[in-house]
Amino acid sequence: MQKQPLILTAEQAAQSEPGLARLGALGQESNQRLAAVLPHLPPGLRQGLKAGPIDGQTWCILVPTNAASAKLRQMEPAILAHLRTKGWNVQQLRLKIMAG
Repeated sequence: MQKQPLILTAEQAAQSEPGLARLGALGQESNQRLAAVLPHLPPGLRQGLKAGPIDGQTWCILVPTNAASAKLRQMEPAILAHLRTKGWNVQQLRLKIMAG
């Protein structure tokens, strides 16, 4: 009798592997952070932003253009302060321009 291959959903795999579970949780947290700051950004700046990786106390936002990066850099103190009021200990914002 031949055994059927075990097929897991991504959620099942993440739950069974602690490293994957942590990675999934960080991805969700990054998306939550972006959702928390978007309403405080100018409407024209909101489009094209993507939640990036979390590395300790540094959070990355992926931005579409140099201009968007420059504007967010100006707003960084307010963004960080807002995130801290929501309970996230973010000390530094990293902005990365998306290629293409």
